[in-house]
Amino acid sequence: MTAVKTTAGQRRQEAGWTAAIKGRLQQLLAFASLIVIYAFFSFASPFFFSYGNFMAILFSTVVIGTLAIGTTFVIITSGIDLSIGTGMALCAVMSGVFLVNIHLPLALGVPLAILFGGFMGLVNGITIAVLRIPPFIATLAMMLVAEGLALVLSHSTPIYFNDVAGYTDLSIGNLIPNVPNAVLILLVVAIIAGVLLTKSVLGRYTYSIGSNEEATALSGIDVRKWKIAVYAFAGLFTGLAGVLISARLGSAQPATGMGYELQAIAAVVIGGTSLSGGKGSIIGTLIGALIISVLNNGLQIMSIPQEWQNVILGCVILVAVYMDRIRKKEA
Repeated sequence: MTAVKTTAGQRRQEAGWTAAIKGRLQQLLAFASLIVIYAFFSFASPFFFSYGNFMAILFSTVVIGTLAIGTTFVIITSGIDLSIGTGMALCAVMSGVFLVNIHLPLALGVPLAILFGGFMGLVNGITIAVLRIPPFIATLAMMLVAEGLALVLSHSTPIYFNDVAGYTDLSIGNLIPNVPNAVLILLVVAIIAGVLLTKSVLGRYTYSIGSNEEATALSGIDVRKWKIAVYAFAGLFTGLAGVLISARLGSAQPATGMGYELQAIAAVVIGGTSLSGGKGSIIGTLIGALIISVLNNGLQIMSIPQEWQNVILGCVILVAVYMDRIRKKEA
């Protein structure tokens, strides 16, 4: 009996090692793809390989990366969130409402705008976990609601932050010379999210729900409560992205946001997170976001028309999803 237990334990341990090795290999593959793409554009254009352009790539990664980090938690639970793009626009508008219309101080208005994103995520979580509406439909509805509210609250016109001292510095300021503050913020929140995903109860249950929701529920874990927590936590990143993009533009653009959800989801999948749930990492997501930013930047420098840029990005997404299916079959 002891021998049987030992053998079973060894098998579980070996399976864990195998999964960990596969996860590292996926990250290395994504990183290698990033290096290859970066090298290709460096040789293809004399204007690509420079420090200024490198920082421009990092700066353009901030919004997609921030959205993708929150989306990573959702997709690991085998969920989806289509509302993050228009939700980001709504949070940007709310930032304008708090700071420009109501004249709240910066230290209060910015956290409230971020918390508003968390509130949107909370509503998504309740709709999905309590009302049992499929994530695709629930977040699609929220996407439309957020798009409409952004236009209503802003009266379909941009809200400018010209009189809000220090707001634009959140994104384009430089605590470190030649490094935008937005890049530093992305790095900090990525580290925090990575620690929470790998070391906290929230992260452990996120993986567990995505791996086997039924077994997780049978083990005594309140799956509904933790699903709501995951969507609410992811919503905070939507709020932060809204603040960062409006600080970068110096205005809250109510029509901004459409399409960002697709790029964020693509970054998560390209980075190795499985659409079927249970697998994923913040490092992989950041690599995926960088791949998208490098592609967009390189194609623009090479003067590739926007419509062909969309075609190429769509092909990259198809390849990433196909690779995810292959990984699922091999598992």
